[in-house]
Amino acid sequence: MSAREAPAPESAGDPIARFQELFAAARARETADATAAALATAGLDGAPSVRMVLVKEVDAHGFRFFTNLGSRKARELEENPRAALCFHWPTLQRQVRVEGPVEPLPGEEADAYFASRARESQIGAWASRQSATLSARAELEERCNRVAERYAGALVPRPPFWGGFLLVPERIEIWSGGEHRLHDRELFHRQATGWSMERLYP
Repeated sequence: MSAREAPAPESAGDPIARFQELFAAARARETADATAAALATAGLDGAPSVRMVLVKEVDAHGFRFFTNLGSRKARELEENPRAALCFHWPTLQRQVRVEGPVEPLPGEEADAYFASRARESQIGAWASRQSATLSARAELEERCNRVAERYAGALVPRPPFWGGFLLVPERIEIWSGGEHRLHDRELFHRQATGWSMERLYP
């Protein structure tokens, strides 16, 4: 079929709702952490970098993740506020790719998520100078010990250098595994009036 004869995109439902159904199923069935996703960013030089992050909350506004604001990913997002996420759930034979602009989350949202973390993770957030050079493991352990002593018997507040981001999806692709590599790929595009969907060859 030529490009001129290519079918028009189909009308589509809400891919966020589809994602949330898959997300719930993955959290119930996957042996690994189903909230883990690969996050791709790029700075002003255009060189891509990717790492795993935990995406704990998704709603109609987008996909939320948190990090040290001095980290490489945070610096790149400040320079180039666009990103892509990829979730892979092998038990479900599903993969979801998300692309769009990224914006900082309000401090109160970061406070609420930080308060929900394990105390050890809160202490680690204070101790880590994420992405900076570490001379020895003992240095990190000592920094953790000092933070633990500082907040002994008290709540650990959110560090001022730790916060969150919201990826606002413009494109969402839902990949479903098929026999003989004849996978199903649904690509959703955000439009002014909602979402459109087109199918892609595997």
